[in-house]
Amino acid sequence: MTFLLSGDMDSRHVADLEALMTTESNRHISLDLADVTLVDREAMTFLARVEAAGALLVHCPEYLRRWIDAEQGGA
Repeated sequence: MTFLLSGDMDSRHVADLEALMTTESNRHISLDLADVTLVDREAMTFLARVEAAGALLVHCPEYLRRWIDAEQGGA
């Protein structure tokens, strides 16, 4: 299952997305981030956490990829 995300992603959206992903917990989840323009720290932390748990981040913007990697100690 792929969720296509767009626009700004902040703490308000994290809870909603987490609830949607929970209902699909028996499926492999991908998050398509091609149209995401801005994320806050909570959203970045959420994305890093779900990626570490096995979700695939597709079309992840470079700024976000660097931020996630830095937070995980990779950069």
